[in-house]
Amino acid sequence: MSVAVEQLLTPEISRPARYLGNELGAVHKAWESAAVRWVLTYPEVYEVGASNLGHIILYSILNAQPRQLCDRAYLPAPDLAAKLRHTQIPLFAVESRQILLNFDILGFSLSYELGATNILEMLDLANIPLTWKERRDDPTGRLYPLIFAGGQTATSNPEPYADFFDFIALGDGEELLPEIGLILEEGKALGLSREELLLDLAQVPGVYVPQFYEMAADGSVHPNRPDVPARVLRRVATPIPAYSIGLVPYVQTVHDRLTIEVRRGCTRGCRFCQPGMLTRPARDVEPDQVVDAIEQGMRATGYNEFSLLSLSCSDYLALPAVGIAIKNRLKDENISLSLPSQRVDRFDENIANIIGGTRQTGLTFAPEAGTQRMRDIINKGLTNEELLRGVKTAYEQGWDKVKLYFMIGLPGETDADILGIAETLRWLQQNCSTRGKKRLSFNVTISNFTPKPHTPFQWHSVSTTEFLRKQTLLRQEFRSIKGLKANFTDVRISAMEDFVGRGDRRLSAVVRRAWELGAGMDSWWESLDRAFAAWEQAIAEADLTWKYRQVETGEWNVFGSSRDDSSEGLDLHASCQMPLPWDHIDTGIDKQWLQADLQQALEAATVPDCSFDGCSHCGVCGADFGHNIVVEALPIPQFAGHFVPKQDRVQRLRVWFGKQGNMALVSHLDLIRLFDRAIRRAALPISFTGGFHPGPRISPANALSLGATSSGEIVDFDLTESMDVAEFQQRFAAQLPADIPVYRVEAIDPASEAATKRLETAEYYISLTVNDDSNQPSTNDWQQWIERILDASEIKMEQITKSGATKTVNLRDRLFDLEWIAPDRYSDLPTSIPPLLAAATTLLRYVGSCRNDGTLLRPEHVVHLLEQTVQRDFQLRHIHRSQLFLTP
Repeated sequence: MSVAVEQLLTPEISRPARYLGNELGAVHKAWESAAVRWVLTYPEVYEVGASNLGHIILYSILNAQPRQLCDRAYLPAPDLAAKLRHTQIPLFAVESRQILLNFDILGFSLSYELGATNILEMLDLANIPLTWKERRDDPTGRLYPLIFAGGQTATSNPEPYADFFDFIALGDGEELLPEIGLILEEGKALGLSREELLLDLAQVPGVYVPQFYEMAADGSVHPNRPDVPARVLRRVATPIPAYSIGLVPYVQTVHDRLTIEVRRGCTRGCRFCQPGMLTRPARDVEPDQVVDAIEQGMRATGYNEFSLLSLSCSDYLALPAVGIAIKNRLKDENISLSLPSQRVDRFDENIANIIGGTRQTGLTFAPEAGTQRMRDIINKGLTNEELLRGVKTAYEQGWDKVKLYFMIGLPGETDADILGIAETLRWLQQNCSTRGKKRLSFNVTISNFTPKPHTPFQWHSVSTTEFLRKQTLLRQEFRSIKGLKANFTDVRISAMEDFVGRGDRRLSAVVRRAWELGAGMDSWWESLDRAFAAWEQAIAEADLTWKYRQVETGEWNVFGSSRDDSSEGLDLHASCQMPLPWDHIDTGIDKQWLQADLQQALEAATVPDCSFDGCSHCGVCGADFGHNIVVEALPIPQFAGHFVPKQDRVQRLRVWFGKQGNMALVSHLDLIRLFDRAIRRAALPISFTGGFHPGPRISPANALSLGATSSGEIVDFDLTESMDVAEFQQRFAAQLPADIPVYRVEAIDPASEAATKRLETAEYYISLTVNDDSNQPSTNDWQQWIERILDASEIKMEQITKSGATKTVNLRDRLFDLEWIAPDRYSDLPTSIPPLLAAATTLLRYVGSCRNDGTLLRPEHVVHLLEQTVQRDFQLRHIHRSQLFLTP
């Protein structure tokens, strides 16, 4: 079944372009010729999922495999989800528009403990049973797609979600997923049953099939059959930057830029950090691959920003050389570089040059703790002197605001450590001040520490009661610090993350019931109280409230100093020997090493980074996981300087273009962004504005309403050098979607007024239907109604101004021509008018005011003219703007 998506995307659906699957870089393979059909299913809204690097890489890799087709699906926003349920249309993939039931395999990214409720929402919208047992035992005998999950949370502890998935992909997927595809292809050809296929998959390193394992009374997990491994290996792959050059969405996404991974894995050894433990060994990407991928990617995508990605970019020793080389190559193209949170101890003038400039990006550091003692306990490897040096360098290089991350509730933490966060901020401000210069300010995020599986602190127990007390302590202390904005993570979210993240299979029922009660991810932000109540009720119904209360009060403290002294007499060694629900997941980290490192934390002893110092004997390096690959620092090229916008306006080109088909669902702002990227890909000499945020001089005559088509739009481009008009049109049109045709281009005097100022009127075709139950209007009716409107001297309408005031306007003054198009004239309409409009039962053409000072006659106004004149109710069905008229 293929879904008629355009019929679903009616005007009440917000941002409809995210459901079209027509982005630059989208792959549309022939459905019939594919032996295995995948859907990479991201359980977040499109703006989050489409910009996720792992999602883009795996999509590119799977579509590069012969006989394999890979589509995408995302969590629909609440408006579309409600419409899918109301119309009983199952959730669909965006490229092929096939319903998810028609695919062979659905892969979900599970990177957050509370994200599983979104997965259940998507399965329900797809009409797919939620658990592997329900899919296996379906009474109708229907064959459902295989459902699997991957991602950090799925790898670290899949047990709370084990009931929902046929298998879990552990670790990196670049090599694992193609292997799974080959087994599926062979299994389909041989006609294997679902169980036989899963048994074959269970032999692949990195594939965990929960139904072949059972939970013991102590929470540990063991095979229930002899032909599957007792422990399942995490997979490790080498990053391949070329696969990061993929989708370029037409709507603005969360990470609206090209992202290239420079280093996978981190060996810093921060004792709270699960990603650092789950991604070892560290693997640097060769600098030449990084530079080539960025240069090719920026030219292929048209982005104006790129990001270098790693858990710790600063530990990529070639970063200064690579960054400077790229900035020098792209110096004239107004391109900026952003880095994720980086090591403050490695921040220097070279890094500042990389991310600084005219379009200076934000700067984020993560000291994590406010005192040296606490930073040693968590093995942060950061001294006060290094912290000050990094922040001071940033201040001297032009940053007057820095974002800092801290955690509270860490093992061994005292009130002095909490107050140390405030003291650190004061100390940094005192040492980073210059007369006549703006004071250094901070945007601080205070998160609550939650112990994670496969880390030395996995045995620690936190207390949400203590979180609340410590947050109050900090809030009071922050009041005396000027230039500080503090954000505190809600304690209830942290409690749920901890409860679910370290849970066992009993929590599958809790996750399902929480979803049934409305605890989707969107509800955390729309109504946190409602979401939390849903989780609490689900926990109570599963008779696990006693266990959740341990998270609230703190079951025990590895430092033996919980406030209620419940940890007195605690045998730490014996407690660490107890089985854990994730012990059967072989991440490569030796459990005995984690215990030893916990003991080091008790002594506030630090462990060096094994990428640059001696081996820490964590157990990862070897045949199964490989070894650290570290690229040495390279000579840093001479910095050629920051981008200086070229503001010369040598030539102005006026472009007449159309907006047809699915592109009508792309908003005006997204269209301008699309033009900017097309200009960049075509390497056209666009002129820039001045100021702190220079932008390309692209000036559309007027914004077209979302959903309306057009064959008469106008946009002006100012260039820094003269070009042949035909060459510009050819190069520009080649970078545009087919549904944005370029009709003509003319050279205009650069000193003349822009089209936006000369715009006077516009011609529209609009289709209407009569909403009431009375007889349909005759030809004579329409002719009389049109005459009455044209004969009227005034037809008024009240409008609300931007300030909220009400004013009355005479719409008749804004109407210059109006006619009813008889059905026998439809065949004579211009070919640029969409078939949907030409097939309408009632079609009007009008010419009205279209000035950018607010003197407009919109299609909705014409409907109002009709309704006021004939006292009948009309429904506007489609809008097409055929011409824009400029003053001579």
